[in-house]
Amino acid sequence: MSSRTTRKGRLIAALVATATALLGLTATNAAADTIKVAASTTNMGMLVREIGGEHVETTTMAPPDRDAHYLEARPSMMAAMRGADLLVAVGAELEEGWVPAALRGANNPDIMPGRTGYFEAAAQVELIGQTGHADRGRGDVHPAGNPHVYLDPVRMAEVGHALAHRLSELRSAHSDTFHSNAEAFEKRVKERMPEWEEKAAQSSGVVLFHENIDYLMDRLDIQIHGFIEPLPGIPPTARHLRQLVRDLEGKEGVTIFADFEPSRGAEFIKDQLGWEYYSLPTHVPVGGDAEDYFEVIDALVEAAASS
Repeated sequence: MSSRTTRKGRLIAALVATATALLGLTATNAAADTIKVAASTTNMGMLVREIGGEHVETTTMAPPDRDAHYLEARPSMMAAMRGADLLVAVGAELEEGWVPAALRGANNPDIMPGRTGYFEAAAQVELIGQTGHADRGRGDVHPAGNPHVYLDPVRMAEVGHALAHRLSELRSAHSDTFHSNAEAFEKRVKERMPEWEEKAAQSSGVVLFHENIDYLMDRLDIQIHGFIEPLPGIPPTARHLRQLVRDLEGKEGVTIFADFEPSRGAEFIKDQLGWEYYSLPTHVPVGGDAEDYFEVIDALVEAAASS
């Protein structure tokens, strides 16, 4: 083998090694630039991905078919928080039973309340149900107002803009992208609203199990005839259900409740009054996107309009 061939081989090997190192450095820099987000629910995770795009890596903690009011802190939640740059919660004490405990276990000061790495959706919008008289000690799980803002697409768009601002604080180089994505999400909501409003106008009204879907009903001016729970988080008594049926006599409507909520009250109303009931998802699947979210809203509106 000639010395020229040997030198050529060494040059090629050096170029390959340099290219490999540069690719590795690029990948390392990209990974370091990615915002790691722990989202309390799949709906919050959806919004993070829609706003953050390729610049976020999201882990969701609450399964979509479980009631976030009643979860307990788990090691997997602590692990997600431990490595996170940002914690995105619904807030208004929805996750009171597990987020504070998981935060303590995660030992990550950057995502504690009051820090840039802590974000609550409910703190960005006006809540309904803020009476000032709720008492968690009596079993009411909405002492800070109704936290289920994610079931109002308009409020979710508002949260999206606030989230874009927070992500920009963490990675200012991508601020234009975050704000553009928030605008795009809001535009999609606005495009859907006329169809939802048209269908909502067909509704005779609804009974809900819990004060959660009322955000959507309120947005679309759908009448709520009552709630199966006497107070948020308080199981209905037979007396309460009988009174509810008496109040509903002569009215038309349907009963709607989340897929993780019990059907007993809805079944009683159907037995007594013939009202149909619908058990529907209120959260997107794990890894869901905006279209999945709009399908959740579609199904709830369709159910309400069937009365």
